Amino acid sequence: MAKAKKNQTATQDFSKYIRWFWKLFLGGLLIVLFAFLLASWGVFGEMPDHTVLENPKTNLATEIISSDGKTLGKFYFNDNRTPVSYEELPQNLVDALIATEDARFQKHSGVDARGTLRAMLTLGSGGGASTISQQLAKQLFHGEGSSNIIERVLQKVKEWIIAIRLERQYTKEEIIAQYFNIYDFGNNADGIRSASRIYFNKEPKDLNLKESAMLVGMFKNSSLYNPRRNPVGVKNRRNVVLAQMYKYDYIDEKLKDSLQNTELDLDYSPESHREGIATYFRGYLDGFMKEWIKNNPKPDGTKWNLYNDGLKIYTTIDSRMQKYAEDAVEQHMPRLQAEFFHQNTPQRNPTAPFLELDQNEITDLLNRSMKQSERWRHMKYDLRKDDKEIIESFQKPIQMSVFAWKDGKPSEIDTIMKPMDSMRYYKSFLRTGMMSMDPQTGHVKAWVGGMNYRHFQYDMVKQGKRQIGSTFKPFVYTAAIDQLHYSPCDQFPDTPFCIEAGKFGNPEEWCPKNSGGDYGGQRTLKDALANSVNTITARLIDKVGPQTVVDLAKKLGIESQMLPVPSIALGTPDISVYEMVGAYAAFANQGVYTKPVMVTNIEDKNGTILYQFKPETRDVISEETAYVTVKLMEGVTQSGSGVRLRGKGADAYRADYREIVTGYPYEFTNPIAGKTGTTQNQSDGWFMGMVPNLVTGVWVGGEDRAVHFPTITYGQGAAMALPIWGLYMKSCYADKELNVSKEDFVAPENLSINIDCSQMSSQDLDKENEKPKDLEF
Repeated sequence: MAKAKKNQTATQDFSKYIRWFWKLFLGGLLIVLFAFLLASWGVFGEMPDHTVLENPKTNLATEIISSDGKTLGKFYFNDNRTPVSYEELPQNLVDALIATEDARFQKHSGVDARGTLRAMLTLGSGGGASTISQQLAKQLFHGEGSSNIIERVLQKVKEWIIAIRLERQYTKEEIIAQYFNIYDFGNNADGIRSASRIYFNKEPKDLNLKESAMLVGMFKNSSLYNPRRNPVGVKNRRNVVLAQMYKYDYIDEKLKDSLQNTELDLDYSPESHREGIATYFRGYLDGFMKEWIKNNPKPDGTKWNLYNDGLKIYTTIDSRMQKYAEDAVEQHMPRLQAEFFHQNTPQRNPTAPFLELDQNEITDLLNRSMKQSERWRHMKYDLRKDDKEIIESFQKPIQMSVFAWKDGKPSEIDTIMKPMDSMRYYKSFLRTGMMSMDPQTGHVKAWVGGMNYRHFQYDMVKQGKRQIGSTFKPFVYTAAIDQLHYSPCDQFPDTPFCIEAGKFGNPEEWCPKNSGGDYGGQRTLKDALANSVNTITARLIDKVGPQTVVDLAKKLGIESQMLPVPSIALGTPDISVYEMVGAYAAFANQGVYTKPVMVTNIEDKNGTILYQFKPETRDVISEETAYVTVKLMEGVTQSGSGVRLRGKGADAYRADYREIVTGYPYEFTNPIAGKTGTTQNQSDGWFMGMVPNLVTGVWVGGEDRAVHFPTITYGQGAAMALPIWGLYMKSCYADKELNVSKEDFVAPENLSINIDCSQMSSQDLDKENEKPKDLEF
């Protein structure tokens, strides 16, 4: 009896424990459920509603897209992010993510119960339990976990709720795409598109298996697993991803083992505002977009954000032609610079890189440059330093990286130098500007504003203006053809000529001289333009008047100031490459000026068109006048200062020219119209070249006019600028997809002006053969 009573008491005690267990369990469950309910109501912090989940706020970079569909660059502050759709992700990338981060991704609804239970029982030692959806929720809405245990638990609760809501809002594919798009892979690689371009120089769809595995491996910690700083760790992490893919049967063991033995094979291509392709054009575009944004608000009246709103800017730049233009500059300028340094050693030129300046003038020049420098602006207005302290700082040696040509490529040299000395060093480098456009559409195809945007940011396409020399002469000839119906075959005496004082407002008598002081005989207009005969150009402007030429140039798109005086005939105005290319394009476009176009469309992140360009055209001269001018300029490349375009290396030029001038066997045989230009003292060298569907202008010179070659051998446009044009065009012709024309220029149906000058006397032919081909002003 006592035993039965004892068993009954034991049973009652055990039942009490069971009841307590269920009370605690159910109570805990209710607390958890209540916590989830409170969290969903936003008690523990704001929770995203349906609208926010549908349009999560992420900063999207503005993308600059070329006419052939390539990304030229982006505008962004902190987030270099351009989203891609799930369809643009390769399957191996998706498989690597699921195998590594969430093997049961397709089976759960945001929270992996089995993984969560395992993590709780093993206290995380058996692996984490965060699903891809939870990680996306963390990335989108509350960032990294708190170190405070209570706050971390509450964050985890919010994560679970948001993850479940995301799963209801989006498909599995959309969640994966968002996760790849949101992650920061380091080195300005925000999102998978930037990461694939920066680390492997390719679009995401082109990633191979081992590249995909490396990028997925970075999800663990992109700061720790940074392929530039920690390649060994990244390789090991990549191999873990490959092992996970083998574990879940995405790849076989043989493939896993072979890939684990390979290197990372990075093709690091940084995307910054000062690096990459078309940097000067992007600099121009930044200003264009800010002006457009100022005048084109959103429908709600707020302003677009160039750096965060994910705009897409569709440009006329062709990425292939842009690359050929930049390559041409990189091929020619190191050679030209080497020759310039050779001629400006301290023994040859004690005031290098300046010529014809005394020490006081050089000091004044450097002092003016000092006060115009970014260093002066920063110390004066940002740091509030006084002038004396700033001036003293320019004389204190500091560590710096300076630009240099190394093995024919732009590079940097670490050195210690006074800022004042660095200014003089940078002034010793010759600069360049180049623009290429389709004359029919006005679409600008290539834009090179300098040699290296990091070190030379002043854009010499549109921002900079320089004296244009003989490239202005075709405007004078065009006015004479248009007004007086002159033919290229009409002859004029090549003798000294003066325009008297007082005529056209000229205060003094103007008597231009020919290069080399050579005169005599008769010259046709075609021959005179081909060899830049100054006296005949002077005779023409005397006949038509400077104002007529200025009016014509303005109709051709020249906006720079031009005084209507006789001396403009020889190219005294300062004009930009941008203006000159636009003006010359009218000749190739049968007399119709088309304003250069750089942007065709602007879209928002959803593809809604915000801007569409409207071409601006106007008839300036007749088809006949334009065609006759083109035939005149063809003579420049047939027998004049541009004849080296027809040559084959050194055999075509004077024997004393060095490799810099003779090393380019262009061997063009197709019709080319063009004009070289060289200003006084060889300060500026120009070449304007045209084929029927492409007009390109090139300028080369120093930052200051006192920086130039001492003689015309290397200081003329045919040696400084023409080689860049020739190298560029050779690359364009080699790329058959570009369809750059080799055909004749289109002739008008009714041509009343004689352009066939083949019927020349034997005396004229002898004189033609005796003319110098390489020297001109």
